[in-house]
Amino acid sequence: MNSIEVRGLCKCFNGNAPLFHGLDLTFPLGEVTLLTGPSGIGKTTLLHILMGLMPFDAGEIAGLPRRQSAVFQEDRLIPDLSAARNVALGCSRSPGRPVILEHLARVGLAEDADTPACSLSGGMARRVAVVRACLAPSDILLMDEPLSGLDAASARQTVEYIRDVRKGRTLVAAVHERAHAEALGGEVLDLFSAKIHL
Repeated sequence: MNSIEVRGLCKCFNGNAPLFHGLDLTFPLGEVTLLTGPSGIGKTTLLHILMGLMPFDAGEIAGLPRRQSAVFQEDRLIPDLSAARNVALGCSRSPGRPVILEHLARVGLAEDADTPACSLSGGMARRVAVVRACLAPSDILLMDEPLSGLDAASARQTVEYIRDVRKGRTLVAAVHERAHAEALGGEVLDLFSAKIHL
């Protein structure tokens, strides 16, 4: 199989109207797919389902790689640990401090590798989370708003980093700003349109 196939996906919360009802989507393996759409449309929920963190009510998902790494909507860093240590903990086997320092430098954090996560700005913490996901051994990267909170220069630098280190891995990312989708490249999938054309 050369794609991830989502077929007939249904998801309800607490008896409310279904968020997804019979949703069909295809994510080509080895490619970039960017989920867009207004807040509340289900981008984060869909990512959590793909991550295996949230059950769904009906449907099936086939072809999903087992080795995954993720950037969540929250940075999920350990506050008292340094940026470099947070990255290392995201890997099943640490790539080594020199490699981690090199990757942090590539997103503009060369001077902040030993700064505790609790002392990082929001944009800095976001970049640490991106590096952690990209360095973790995986076949698919699942990213929820990876450029959230970044200024224009940091966003450009981080986009270049993601595109360079992806190295053929499948990338599925939720993005809020159209400019971020255009910068990351790949197929743009409007989840709002996908839902209303069921």
